[in-house]
Amino acid sequence: MAVLTISRMFGTGAEVLGEMISKRLGYTFFHNELIQMVAQKAKVSTDWVEAMEKEAGGRFQKLLSTLAPKSLVDKVLDSERGYLDEEIYTDMLQHIITKIADEGDAVILGRGGQYILADRPDTFHILLVADLDYRVQYAQKHFDLIPKQAMLLVAMEDKRRVNLYRKFGKVDYNQTDHYHAVFNMAKIDTEKACDMLCTLLGSCRF
Repeated sequence: MAVLTISRMFGTGAEVLGEMISKRLGYTFFHNELIQMVAQKAKVSTDWVEAMEKEAGGRFQKLLSTLAPKSLVDKVLDSERGYLDEEIYTDMLQHIITKIADEGDAVILGRGGQYILADRPDTFHILLVADLDYRVQYAQKHFDLIPKQAMLLVAMEDKRRVNLYRKFGKVDYNQTDHYHAVFNMAKIDTEKACDMLCTLLGSCRF
């Protein structure tokens, strides 16, 4: 009944690795599914949640309250007229991720899992890193982009990551003492990383 959280720099192949580990161990993989789960619980659209994740420091809420026309708000909200702000978002995310961990046998990608589940003895936390050149090349290859587009995508996703963790009051997400292991994906291929992590998870008895 183990749980693995994967934190990463964008362009390190975390989604591919997470899916690979999940299939091999028979675990459930949670990534964008978390957006859907928050949206369902808050009774808002997934667009609302995605926008919430991309904006920092209440900017999204300010947009809604002072700048956005009512027609835009109505378009984003679903037919049941739910509501979501940053405080509700973080509370829901912590509740959902904790419930997933309680059920066990899960791989959770991103969204502060290493903080939310920090003190659980049944959870293993890893961080994936790589240099900028590797990450840009990865984005080019996997998203069929030209170099300039890939560079912009990496920069945008790095900013999104910063914004998301600010909601948890965290700025030290790359600090290695949050994690059981750090993998430099520019130095190890995905298959080998999967082999190592599956062996490690299989040897753990919580």
